[in-house]
Amino acid sequence: MKISDVKVVVWKWTGIPPVNYSLTIKGVANSVDMALLTIYTDEGYQGHAFIGSALYGIGKDAQQIVDRYRPALVGRDPLDRERIWQSFSRTALGFAQMRLIGAIDIALWDLAGKFAGVPIHKLMGSFRKSVPAYASSAVLDSPEAYVEEALKYKDLGWTAYKIHPPTIPTEDIRVCHAVRKAVGDDFRLMLDCVWSYKYADAVRVGSVAEELGFYWYEDPLHFDDIIGYMKLKQVLKIPIAATELPPTGPTAYAPWILQQATDYLRGDPVIKGGLTSCLKTAHTAETFNMNYEVHHGGNSLTNVANLHLIMAIRNCEYFEVLLPDEVQKHGLVIDIEVDRDGMVHAPQEPGLGMEIDFEMINRNRVVEL
Repeated sequence: MKISDVKVVVWKWTGIPPVNYSLTIKGVANSVDMALLTIYTDEGYQGHAFIGSALYGIGKDAQQIVDRYRPALVGRDPLDRERIWQSFSRTALGFAQMRLIGAIDIALWDLAGKFAGVPIHKLMGSFRKSVPAYASSAVLDSPEAYVEEALKYKDLGWTAYKIHPPTIPTEDIRVCHAVRKAVGDDFRLMLDCVWSYKYADAVRVGSVAEELGFYWYEDPLHFDDIIGYMKLKQVLKIPIAATELPPTGPTAYAPWILQQATDYLRGDPVIKGGLTSCLKTAHTAETFNMNYEVHHGGNSLTNVANLHLIMAIRNCEYFEVLLPDEVQKHGLVIDIEVDRDGMVHAPQEPGLGMEIDFEMINRNRVVEL
């Protein structure tokens, strides 16, 4: 079996409401261009992936796929995922290239699952059939708004809620106190401060989160401040979750592990260059008895890829559901659903195993390359 062609359909996603997850990460565009990547073979099998998100459109990604990666893929065996990943990742620099390699890798896993007649998590080696979800907030207007949202998801049967606070330390502390008081001590809370603090503020806010029994404290310092994280771990007992950035492959995690600068590793196929890359990191983390908590994938189909990865590893406790839904769910006929017990379940159809809304994509198509 050989790859016979690689195509990209660009479509426009409109009507996106504004949202932000910190002082610096904000979505302001009402519409973005998204892309559907399809890898074809001479035996009729196809693999798919989405590129883009409500926060970050595709930019020049579609043309790069056609100009740079299609010539390097056509004629190759699509089951040689490791060889293809190694050849592409060796020279990849930055987010733009990593998310293209990630999309290609997801599409190859999708194709392989369809060829084998099994879901991706079965190809990886399934560990479980379901996993708890946690609701992951946007930045909200007031402590009361966070309280209302946390209680909503607790009432729906979910077991955990992650706060993206305003990233102003005094306000963040008020939010943490208000939400903990409202949900009680038996409901798990996490805090994600999106690389926003200097060291002193990180200690101050982290001490409050620790006192309130938060389950983890995520990305308080800049993503490359490994010395700061080492210092932070010496003064706080709450587990630290870092390494979501930079957008690099598995080798970038080594100093964080060796210097004991974080308790949990983070990543997803878009930022870290594919399922192949994330699976390597998850297994590495397991050898050090560390969790690899999979980050939200940025779009609906990548989140399906995330779900397969989580079902195939032991050392991830949660599936992240980033809110609000209208900014995150787009392009599938039926998206991932959380049941009344707060659980999401493994797809059972071959490959990614979820139905793409081709009719909607074609209706909003901008160009096919």
